[in-house]
Amino acid sequence: MITFIISLVALVLGYLIYGAIVERVMRPDDRVTPAVRMADGVDYVALPTWKVFMIQFLNIAGTGPIFGAIMGMWFGPASYLWIVLGCIFAGAVHDFMSGMLSLRHDGANLPSLIGRYLGGGARNVMLVFTVLLLLLVGAVFVYSPALILKDMWGGDAATIWWIVAIFAYYVVATLLPIDKIIGRIYPLFAIALLVMAAGLLVGLFVKMPHLPELWNMGDMSQWTGTHVVDGTDTLGVAAYLKNNPLFPCLFITIACGAISGFHATQSPLMARCLKSERLARPVFYGAMITEGLVALIWATVSSYFFYYGGWKEVVDPQVVNDFMAQVQLADGKTLIQYFTAPQLVNLVCSSWLGIVGGTLALLGVVAAPITSGDTAFRSARLIIAEALHFEQKSMARRLAISVPLFVVSLLLLIWQMKNPNGFNVLWQYFGWFNQTLSVFTLWMITVYLASNKKAYVITLIPAVFMTVVCTSFLVASPQALGHAELTPWVALAVVAVSVVWFAVWLKRQRANAPLTRE
Repeated sequence: MITFIISLVALVLGYLIYGAIVERVMRPDDRVTPAVRMADGVDYVALPTWKVFMIQFLNIAGTGPIFGAIMGMWFGPASYLWIVLGCIFAGAVHDFMSGMLSLRHDGANLPSLIGRYLGGGARNVMLVFTVLLLLLVGAVFVYSPALILKDMWGGDAATIWWIVAIFAYYVVATLLPIDKIIGRIYPLFAIALLVMAAGLLVGLFVKMPHLPELWNMGDMSQWTGTHVVDGTDTLGVAAYLKNNPLFPCLFITIACGAISGFHATQSPLMARCLKSERLARPVFYGAMITEGLVALIWATVSSYFFYYGGWKEVVDPQVVNDFMAQVQLADGKTLIQYFTAPQLVNLVCSSWLGIVGGTLALLGVVAAPITSGDTAFRSARLIIAEALHFEQKSMARRLAISVPLFVVSLLLLIWQMKNPNGFNVLWQYFGWFNQTLSVFTLWMITVYLASNKKAYVITLIPAVFMTVVCTSFLVASPQALGHAELTPWVALAVVAVSVVWFAVWLKRQRANAPLTRE
């Protein structure tokens, strides 16, 4: 628990100290924001600050800080480092800067900002790339909440009805003005999600479990459960790590709890609703830190679950026995291959928080992906509309862009349901697309900061690191080339190319002495 407590404190201090440093780089002022200057009653709508924060938090949360953190703890205590350092120095900076740039460019969407600072070619690539990512989000974030809801009400037979209900909600929320549905129900969903996190936090401090610490992460037996049954790695973590090396797979698995390119597609939605630039730090940087706290809590709960067979104490013994009777099949598979993140969420919430608390917590977990899914479609609609210069005040024009998006996402969803491993395949594509988008966003912000003679190092280092991660993943992942032994050489090459490219560009930029673009 010591590592967990230190990590909690570090995230809070990160907001107070490093968040203030990053804010000074951008110097928010009292200029009129797009929400006031360009109000249209549909997407540009000034909302109360607390609502903007709640909506931003839910927009970026999704299942990432929950499911991603659970799967990320298969890599052991190193996950704590990535959540804390990634969130403070990369993710929160990424979200704050992309939100501020959108504020200062009339609420511009990410592809437009990338085009402005990285060029028209990059804009066109990222336009397609971003829309594909958002469609993947829409498809993935229909299926995962439906799986949790069918376990709560209706069983397997109700899965299809939950999918239909969620997708129908997406259609309505995407088309209506942002203050009609999103502005009214998101705060309630956010409260449910925060209550869930607070309940689990209290549960951890009440139990005070003995967990693997960061300084013991070299001892694999501390967290793989290798001694549970006759020295056999019952949980199968060692086998998982053999096929999925910690670097770079950890940094793809835990995205939303550390850094996520998807967030940069969501920040413009709230940049169009903020009344003042001075609110950008609590809304954008603060929402990311809050998401990091949620990820940290779920990572710790799942660490307890995997630690020395601690899963036996997480839930009612009879429930565990019933579940184990189902998964301990004589086909050579291990527990970790059967136990999914949604199942762990259901078992933990129902046992630790009771019926009422567990139900409220599960609703919060369900609300996170649903509210990210609907704003993903909304972002896709606005990005395409901006690229086509297609106004969005009339319902007919909103439908003209939204209907094709819904059709494509529905086809992805049908394919996902028909393929046994469809969800995992889409999630892997989503993970890589997501982090690659963060690479483009970080380089765009770095170019902006350097062009305006600001402290560009705060995004240059994360940009180089995430470029290495995404490139190395293509080489090391068994789902791609599968040559993990080449990872160190690829990483060195990418660092060298990135640094040289930026140094050459910066030299030319300073020679040209461009005007400030703010």
